[in-house]
Amino acid sequence: MRTFDVRDVVKAPDELLARTDNPRHRAILTNFRRHALLEVAGRWREILTPSMVVARPFYRINENGKSTHLTGLDEIGAFYGEIAEQGLNVFGPIEDRIAVADWGLAIESLFGNYLPGHVLAAQGEDIDDPDAWYLLTHYVASFWPYDDRCLLLGEHIYEDSASRTIEKLRPDQVVTAAMAAEILNPLID
Repeated sequence: MRTFDVRDVVKAPDELLARTDNPRHRAILTNFRRHALLEVAGRWREILTPSMVVARPFYRINENGKSTHLTGLDEIGAFYGEIAEQGLNVFGPIEDRIAVADWGLAIESLFGNYLPGHVLAAQGEDIDDPDAWYLLTHYVASFWPYDDRCLLLGEHIYEDSASRTIEKLRPDQVVTAAMAAEILNPLID
């Protein structure tokens, strides 16, 4: 089973930062790095601040055959809040390729998500135990545009739904939201 270490959420950005001299590109990468850490640590409110995003960001999320559009801090905050409240914020790259340009970031990832069976069942997946935890892996391409001040304009996420695989986890393999926060908070602070 290919799993991920939550610390790897910033592995590719850190590697790219280490070899990037362009100040604009470094600012974009630094913003993205902080965003990724905050999101997986469940500290999403710190993402939706004037130092991180524009006043009216736009998210386009295409996953599991559904397309969701979110506009503005209230809609995006409600989205993040629901994910964190359910403990569904433990996800990240297993493999990651990232490129930075003046306009923003392009990322291709084999992504892993720790999800409870009842959530997957609600998405229409054939799950044998709604109380167990599962690892969903899938390929995702995303684009992160930034404005002239290196603030996030939005996220554009595209899943290859045919790449989805789901594996049941043993209890000792599960990384909970609380565990992720404990691991990542020192990297943020």
